[in-house]
Amino acid sequence: MNKNLKRVLAVAIASGLALGTVGTTQASAKKKVRTVTLAFQGPLTGPDAQLGQDQLPGALFAIAEYNAKNPKRQVLLVKADSQCDGTVAANLAPGVANDKKIVGVIGTSCSGEARNSFPAYIAAGLPMVSPSATAVGLTDPKAADRGFPIFHRVLANDKFQAPALVKVGAKGVTSPKFYIVDDQTTYGAGLAEYAKPHAKKAGSIAGTESVPKGTADYSSVTSKIKASGANIVLYAGYTADAAKFFKSLRDGGYKGVIAAGDGVNTSDFPSLVGSAGEGVRLVAPDVPFDLLVSAEKLAAFTKTTGVKIPGLYVTSTYDAANVFLSCFDKKKYNRPGIQNCITNGTFDGVSGSKIKFDRYGDIIGGAPVGEFLVKDGVIGYIGIA
Repeated sequence: MNKNLKRVLAVAIASGLALGTVGTTQASAKKKVRTVTLAFQGPLTGPDAQLGQDQLPGALFAIAEYNAKNPKRQVLLVKADSQCDGTVAANLAPGVANDKKIVGVIGTSCSGEARNSFPAYIAAGLPMVSPSATAVGLTDPKAADRGFPIFHRVLANDKFQAPALVKVGAKGVTSPKFYIVDDQTTYGAGLAEYAKPHAKKAGSIAGTESVPKGTADYSSVTSKIKASGANIVLYAGYTADAAKFFKSLRDGGYKGVIAAGDGVNTSDFPSLVGSAGEGVRLVAPDVPFDLLVSAEKLAAFTKTTGVKIPGLYVTSTYDAANVFLSCFDKKKYNRPGIQNCITNGTFDGVSGSKIKFDRYGDIIGGAPVGEFLVKDGVIGYIGIA
């Protein structure tokens, strides 16, 4: 975490888990200032911490902009560190839900966190707007564990990401032969499942494997992939495991294409994977923030957060925060009012697009899925996949 963010964190304790309260202004005690509180929920510690740390500045910047324009109505942000872990989220969510000051959740970052947070948040009527939880089941009207009516997301789900992953993986490959590997999480297993029919259409599937998140040794999977003759590996999971897996593939002599979904597209991936990451193809339903905003706005973002190069999903986190902030502009400050505002409202995205949610919380019309490439140790944006 950068020094500027550290300076604005004050630690509180709720439900036995650490929550951080983020303040972006210092109001004079002589002025009557009313506050309203949002929570950011995602991984801020643990193996997947960089996903949340990449996103958090987007929320901080949106709130700082709002607070500068509204000196008498200030927004506070509570950090709910659920570590991209469903069990942690299940234990954390009741404390967030029971805190009556919290009127909305920017999050969750991961799909498993979202699913396990739903029982507490649905019961409390606590609205959620996620910047990155893409599992289709979270908004599937037929799914028993969907997030209706409180869950919404500002990005395309994995029905859109899966075909993009296959397309990017097969780009320039003659006779594509896919090996599809997932990490058994809500996100990973779902993305892999939706990729399979598209892989069959684009070429053939040499094999599939589900390897539990946290696996230490990927050598057996690497051997199976090499023996299969696959020329493309598609991975659906998160960064820490991807780094281990991709190193195993390259160390084991695999020469084919490696492509992965947005769970791997975090700013620490190049350093974790090292030379094995060179040429890895990535997708994500997001466009980099620095490509969408003016130089002046980017400078203001850096001044506020201390982050020079915005990470992935700053764009969608900024948009998710602004959904709530737009409702505050309409003088909706409690959970029922905000829920109604989100359900029926139309919101401006930083890209210039309009954000409106369908009945079950997906963004109407979907959203673009971007293509990225790791080159010279840097994740670069290529364009729309």
